[in-house]
Amino acid sequence: MDAVFDKAAANDMQVILGTPSGARPHWLANKYPDVLRVNARNERMLFGGRHNHCFTSVNYREKVRIMNEKLAERYGQRDNLFMWHLSNEYMGDCHCDNCQIAFRQWMQAKYGSLEAVNAAYWNTFWSHTYTDWSQIHSPSEVGETAVHALNLDWRRFVTDQTIDFYLQEKKALRKYSSDVPVTTNFMADTMDLIPFQGLDYTKFAQVVDLVSWDCYPAWHNDWETEADLAMKLGFINDLYRSLKQQPFLIMESTPSQVNWHPINRAKRPKVHQLSSMQLLAHGSDSVMYFQMRASKGSSEKFHGAVLGHVPVERNRVYGDVVKLGADLGQLDGLVASMKTAEVGIYYDWENAWILQDIQGFNKVNMHYHRTLHQHYRPFWEADIHVDVLTKNNDFAGYKLIVLPMLYMHSAELLAKVEAFVASGGTVVYTYLSGVADENDLVYDTGMLSGLQDLLGIRLRETDVYYPSQSNSLVVGGHRTYAVHDYAAVFELAGATPLATYGDDFYRDTPALSVNIPAAGEGGGGAGVGGGAGVGGGASDSGASAGAAYLLGARTGDDFLHDFYAGLVGDLGIVSNSASKTSPAVSVQTRTAADGRDYIFVMNFSNLPQQVTLPENTSYTDAISSHPAENPVDLAGFDVKVLKTEG
Repeated sequence: MDAVFDKAAANDMQVILGTPSGARPHWLANKYPDVLRVNARNERMLFGGRHNHCFTSVNYREKVRIMNEKLAERYGQRDNLFMWHLSNEYMGDCHCDNCQIAFRQWMQAKYGSLEAVNAAYWNTFWSHTYTDWSQIHSPSEVGETAVHALNLDWRRFVTDQTIDFYLQEKKALRKYSSDVPVTTNFMADTMDLIPFQGLDYTKFAQVVDLVSWDCYPAWHNDWETEADLAMKLGFINDLYRSLKQQPFLIMESTPSQVNWHPINRAKRPKVHQLSSMQLLAHGSDSVMYFQMRASKGSSEKFHGAVLGHVPVERNRVYGDVVKLGADLGQLDGLVASMKTAEVGIYYDWENAWILQDIQGFNKVNMHYHRTLHQHYRPFWEADIHVDVLTKNNDFAGYKLIVLPMLYMHSAELLAKVEAFVASGGTVVYTYLSGVADENDLVYDTGMLSGLQDLLGIRLRETDVYYPSQSNSLVVGGHRTYAVHDYAAVFELAGATPLATYGDDFYRDTPALSVNIPAAGEGGGGAGVGGGAGVGGGASDSGASAGAAYLLGARTGDDFLHDFYAGLVGDLGIVSNSASKTSPAVSVQTRTAADGRDYIFVMNFSNLPQQVTLPENTSYTDAISSHPAENPVDLAGFDVKVLKTEG
């Protein structure tokens, strides 16, 4: 390790040093069996795998403390130590006796009394009332999994216990290394490109100095286009940037394929450059790889690497990395630059957890994350920046916030939304919103009363459809869009109808409405129009009035495109492009401290495309420093980075 640091320093390189707690050695498990996890069936795991360690184990915490202190003592003052990286991809849970005790203590601290737990869990149902703290046990397939509030609290506890372990690791480093930033790498599901569900990163982001994550999308798969994948990847990047409202780091990516997908395709020519630049476009300050040199054996020997098994002179991937490295050398001014967004889409890890559990509605097509992607897509295709907001974000400064399928809705969040609307902001809610509180107790009125007041409606019921069934949404009495999966049936209580249902027993009742709370009882005159004939804003009630929309139906992309086009026009939300030949082209902008804009123009199709950027601005190619033409011509899978004068 000394030699690595010395060699790096001699080559003017900085080091991010990881701690080894993500993979305990065999001798440690033999000597201290309690460091190994117990699964939900109460079976002690054998040594193996990687994340097979109990975050509650006193022995494991102590050994990790000693190791981290030794690392910090030896390397914490090195001039070229850039950052500490704790463990690797924290994940998983343990159900051992020590974790059960810690969980009960966590519950006591949260609720104070068993009576409060029983009330929050509705434990009189099925005679589940707790009479002693020792009766509380983690969810288990050989015990209880149907008390949804218990499932929620266990996931919350696992997050808090993992964070506590992280903080213990960090504390050990701080004994000898007090001023070096500390992070750990977040993750995402690589096949569906949704946020990692094992931990609530909203909480974790508060204790890392900066967010980093490991990015491994399945490029060139057979279920979506490259543009569809890029859109979902944009959502993840926008979420991880928004967690701390600052640039993040890509801690791991691959220059070509991975090894754990069912089918591991290599990136096509130019796609490594394109996909890497997209990470920068959405807020990363790095492109780092796992791994530098391919392993000769074991499970990841076929994971992509800068130096693979094929010699560099005939290794296409190595050439791709060399080119990217040279181009990144021209983009130093991009570091620490930010994106500014007028649109926010709200995401909640706990809401995602509970929608996996609830028994009701449409279990076949719940699709919370897919719905988020569908509401994100119109903005991504229109080259409009989006921040993916969570409960810790401030809503000030946005013009529009979309809160899809927010089934679990707290009174605290409602107050935040009400203040946003009162200050002139516009919100969009959908079906299945505001149904339950933080413990999955359904509100007595079927929807949080204050939310119904904000929306100017009264919910009557929520209908669901089998996959082969549908309804229609009718705008202006003639234009129709398909409705599937969900239809909220509601009556107006001050809101203005913008669209109605076309079929079934609730035909001609509202399917889309808008309320202007600042306009007083009766709402405002949010017109039907704007964009392609759907949406419209709050212009009749004055420029300072906010608006609250309810989209009661799940629709296709066609309706959402038209609806948000109308809102974007009415709210004066700015696009990064003036025109383009395909929605597969994405234009993203980051603004540096010196006032220069870095504009990433990316073609996620294999066909030539053209993009026209806003006029009255001179653009320079950031890589070559030559003047850039506008319109911008792009070859297939091409990417160009332009910049403006400060």
